[in-house]
Amino acid sequence: MARTCRRCRATDVVIELRRHNASFCKECFRHHVREQVRRAIDDFDMLVPGERVLVAVSGGKDSLALWDILLDLGYEADGLYLGLGIGEYSDSSGEATRTFAARRQARLVEIDLPTDHGFDIPTAAAVTKRVPCSACGLSKRHLFNSAARDGGYAVVATGHNLDDEAAVLLGNVLRWDADYLGRQQPVLPATDGFVRKVKPLVRLDEREMAAYCVLSGIDYIVEECPNAVGNKHLGYKEALNVIEDQSPGSKNSFYFGFLARAADRFNQDTAADQGALVACASCGSPTTGTVCAFCKLVEKVVQV
Repeated sequence: MARTCRRCRATDVVIELRRHNASFCKECFRHHVREQVRRAIDDFDMLVPGERVLVAVSGGKDSLALWDILLDLGYEADGLYLGLGIGEYSDSSGEATRTFAARRQARLVEIDLPTDHGFDIPTAAAVTKRVPCSACGLSKRHLFNSAARDGGYAVVATGHNLDDEAAVLLGNVLRWDADYLGRQQPVLPATDGFVRKVKPLVRLDEREMAAYCVLSGIDYIVEECPNAVGNKHLGYKEALNVIEDQSPGSKNSFYFGFLARAADRFNQDTAADQGALVACASCGSPTTGTVCAFCKLVEKVVQV
């Protein structure tokens, strides 16, 4: 029997989704993806109509697809691109992001680490003698928040998908890292000095996001960041992919089961670890010390 689209019953099916036990034609699949994002936004109260959204974009499939979908859903969504100074990878990611912004006639905010802050991620990693992902993550968290605050945005949206969240959850459970488990939510509410952060793609996996980009004509960089080689996160993804292949829907059950049955148990641990926040003496961002971690990083790297 020929496969038919679940939504319109057409026979020109372009994708099968085993965990949904469904097939879709091109336009119905794109509708499916947008609907999954809309449901995530509604279910977790992520966004309020009329508020300005800053989408963290990297030139990859997830962030560009998220920006595209939020624009289609009618949100006032601007993009934020961080130039990390990672050679050809950064050159390609910046070009892909600017091309998409021009195509959608959308506003793109750009911050370049080497130009604006005097260092790049490879240099920061060498000076601090830590893995590049550490300096990168620290810089992104700080600059996403400060750009949103300075630009008057109510919320930062990131392109973390179901595969990302399930892999991070697996790593945190293996270590029983209560602090991180307490913060692994689709929404991190605004607190003093921090804007709200949301992950509208948590109902969609990587294959769905890649297919959405291809079917929507969105050109994105396929290459992984060269600094991610050997990252444990990728190993957790591979392990979960093996389980998912044998038991479709396992990632979804793992992640959303955690949110429904266990996430609240770790909230007190997170609140206890935060401590009182004060303004950074250098940049004014909230921090638990006199100077925030990002400003300490900048000072250490630029002095070399």
